[in-house]
Amino acid sequence: MKNQTISILGAGAIARHHAEALKNWPASDNIQLAVTDVNIQTLEDFGNNYPEAILFRTIDELLSMPTGELDIIIVATPPFAHFELVQRALISGRHVLCEKPLAMNRVEAEKMLTLAKNHNRLLACCSNRFLGVETTEEVKRLIERRELGELYHMTFIQKHQRSRTGIEYQPSSRWFLDSSKSGGGTLMDWGPYDMACLIDLLSPVRVDIVSAWLSNPETESTLGKDFINDVEQHVGASLIFYGDGTLYNKIHVTYERAACTHGLETSIVQLEGSCGAANWDWLCWDGKGNVNLTTAVNDGVNPLSRTFINQDGLAVMERPLHGFMKALRGEKSRALLNEQAVFNFSILQAIYESAATMKPQSLFKGESR
Repeated sequence: MKNQTISILGAGAIARHHAEALKNWPASDNIQLAVTDVNIQTLEDFGNNYPEAILFRTIDELLSMPTGELDIIIVATPPFAHFELVQRALISGRHVLCEKPLAMNRVEAEKMLTLAKNHNRLLACCSNRFLGVETTEEVKRLIERRELGELYHMTFIQKHQRSRTGIEYQPSSRWFLDSSKSGGGTLMDWGPYDMACLIDLLSPVRVDIVSAWLSNPETESTLGKDFINDVEQHVGASLIFYGDGTLYNKIHVTYERAACTHGLETSIVQLEGSCGAANWDWLCWDGKGNVNLTTAVNDGVNPLSRTFINQDGLAVMERPLHGFMKALRGEKSRALLNEQAVFNFSILQAIYESAATMKPQSLFKGESR
């Protein structure tokens, strides 16, 4: 008999990444994989690729299985279904790893957290795919050693001219363009990764969204006009991160993310302090990247550049499941759990609120509405 069951709700493309991640988990032979999907053809295709999986035609059938203490449900559906499925999974006694974005809004996310606590289960979000990257870890070490001096400004700008999910990327998934299904555009698609990186780096106890804006640049398309396209593809915000006073008091953050812009493509991740600045590769798709350091010693003329290789040996898409599995076993993990997952998600929602109301928003870690 298997020691643990990992069940996936939704058998599409993202589910296959989780199935591959499970294959690379030590002692995966002792873990049973189960999956369900409302689309029978998608479910059968998954079964053809992963014959070891038990296929369930309905979620009711899957949830009727006996539950073990370490059993996990991965919610791998579009965001509009997350809330209901997370609730049902937690009530069934399983721990839950939910795809990003965690929910459609902050109210849903906080209800998920309350339910997880009430049932003594862990709730995690898959937005940790770029945590533990060695380049960012090096910048954290620079901060801890105070090599940059007094920190005052963080720039996080990622702008692509034509990289819209649902159009240029994965055009068959039009639901990304429908806010009633996706909850939003590029801020809900890539924002969870962006905020995970920023929060992991700076560990703020409070975040102020001073101002924010959203836009959906117009372009010609060969896809026709018979689909909803009401989400933002370009977003910007001015934020202030407040520390606990140990490493810094407050840092002004310039944030911008675009999946569509008529401007120049730009990628800048940079932290500035009174004695130095660091900019670095934060994605490291191939497992390595550079950190460029400019300090008062070299007077800003010749930045020092070093290449770092990821030490965890994990592919980007393996990190959510492997991190969650470690957390369940009480091991050190980069999983985004419970309050932290909800706090990160709430910052995205506060950016939307600030853009809609044209008013500042404030969030305190551990605070509920």
